[in-house]
Amino acid sequence: MGTGGEGTARAQPFHCPYCGEPDLRPGEQHGTWYCLTCDRRWRLAFLGLGPGEHEGDA
Repeated sequence: MGTGGEGTARAQPFHCPYCGEPDLRPGEQHGTWYCLTCDRRWRLAFLGLGPGEHEGDA
């Protein structure tokens, strides 16, 4: 569960989800990444555990 501190280290992505290249840099905002190969910026976020809000409602 971690230490709960603001500076807690998190795992970083190893490859861009768009082009698959490993040339990533952290973005300016927390959780954002920039791929130098395909020039895309994207956000990585943990959404929680278990089924989503609407899963299992059927």
